[in-house]
Amino acid sequence: MTQLEMQSQRIFLNEVSSSSCMDEKQMTQNNSTVFQEVNTSWPVLMGKNTVLRCPPIALKCLIIITWEIILRDQPSCKKAYRKETNETKETNCTDERITWVSRPDQNPALQIHPVAITHDGYYRCKMGAPDGNFHRGYDLQVLVTPEVTLFQSRNGTVVCKAGAGKPAAQISWIPEGDCVTEQKYWDDGTVTVKSTCHWEGHDVSTATCRVSHLTGNRSLSIKLNLGLRSSGSPASSSLLIILYMKFSLFVVILVTTGFVFFRRINDVRMKVEGAGSQLTFETSQKSSHLQ
Repeated sequence: MTQLEMQSQRIFLNEVSSSSCMDEKQMTQNNSTVFQEVNTSWPVLMGKNTVLRCPPIALKCLIIITWEIILRDQPSCKKAYRKETNETKETNCTDERITWVSRPDQNPALQIHPVAITHDGYYRCKMGAPDGNFHRGYDLQVLVTPEVTLFQSRNGTVVCKAGAGKPAAQISWIPEGDCVTEQKYWDDGTVTVKSTCHWEGHDVSTATCRVSHLTGNRSLSIKLNLGLRSSGSPASSSLLIILYMKFSLFVVILVTTGFVFFRRINDVRMKVEGAGSQLTFETSQKSSHLQ
């Protein structure tokens, strides 16, 4: 807990304990809509500590304090303190990171130290007093900073990825291009957002990816390799197909021509060898007659 939080906590306790039950009763009658039911949205960055406070009711006026904790995919946890017997009781509470800030008869606030992604849920403090019951609820949302990467692929497209953020990040480009955005949801509630862009036919040398998120915004820039051509363009794809077909036809013609050429050379060589053998045979016959 920071020094500022401790100081504000002491001020809060002094203000509450200095009020008499009669003052609290009068305050409740005058502001019943404020103290009877209060719900607050409570975003917290994962890994940080947070303190959840109960309604500002004088502790000497209380009979019972109950914290009800409803987490995702888990049974409801209850932490209770009864002033009459000075006893605390817990039901289905297994997370040791969720505890009382101090003794509940001195400070009924709840602390989470540190906040994990599994602490997403609803937390409600219920305080019973002679004048009635008073509730304060917190809709706690755990925030996870996404991991941002930017690169140019071999086909020339540029990919910006905001990995495993909570909630999902938003991606925009400068300048705007022909982009496709995909989202992948993970079991822990985080989301990976990937945006793929190309600027076919435009004179773009540098692209900037802007990632907007509740934990903060980031911008990354990359110099484009103009030697890489995007395969996402229909015109580019058609040109590649035509070039491939022409090259294949050229290879076929070259192989066929070579085969015919070497076949003819082989035929000529065989004819020459046959003629030479015939000439040698005739010469040998003439020699034998002369003898």
